[in-house]
Amino acid sequence: MRVDGRTQCVSGTLVAGLGNSRNDSSRVLDPQKLNQFYELAVIGKSRVAGRNAVIVSITPRDQYRYGFELHLDRDTALPLKSLLLNDQGQLLERFQFTRLNTSTVPDDRDLLPSKECVPISVADSQAPAVEPAETWHLEWLPPGFQLTNSSARKDIHTKTTVDSLMYEDGLARFSVFLEPISDVSVTETRTQLGPTVAVSRRLNTVDGEMMVTVVGEIPIGTAERIALSVRGEKKAPTKP
Repeated sequence: MRVDGRTQCVSGTLVAGLGNSRNDSSRVLDPQKLNQFYELAVIGKSRVAGRNAVIVSITPRDQYRYGFELHLDRDTALPLKSLLLNDQGQLLERFQFTRLNTSTVPDDRDLLPSKECVPISVADSQAPAVEPAETWHLEWLPPGFQLTNSSARKDIHTKTTVDSLMYEDGLARFSVFLEPISDVSVTETRTQLGPTVAVSRRLNTVDGEMMVTVVGEIPIGTAERIALSVRGEKKAPTKP
């Protein structure tokens, strides 16, 4: 259950996948911007949760991002079903209503959480923000993706600084994380769980080795190319 976008309590298997960052903002999809990198088309009709729906396909114009198939409620335009598809048309992720009733307005009692909904609190022990020692950039970026956020934080346990960069194209997102390698046994990784990939590689800098990790709902080949393109420049000391 969420109030004003903030999660108050969770139940069942949702606990393991909870994401609750204060930096997560709702996205307003801009069809004109998306049309540069995706082909949007109405491809048919369907029935979802007993309601009539219109099927809209969002097909990428290149191989660097995934496509979507949205089943929109004919009366309310609410997305009743969302399918995330790879370039082969294979299903990677599905979100779907099984029941939906818009004819009855819920009252306050209907919105109270059940006993199975476990209250949560956001920990205040977030790593403090610090000034990054290097300026990071990508020598290659998939067309349409733009830097939307960058930060550097010092881990309260390891005392190391972790830099992060977030990019999006109006629909897809990925993040790049950079941290010093303190353990020589740390290995590069390449994993995928559903639509989410994580690719890490070592990067040599003047201050030593860094681990670059790219995480996002993008094809693994795109993530690998991004990870290989990360470069850093030492920041000039700030004049007093």
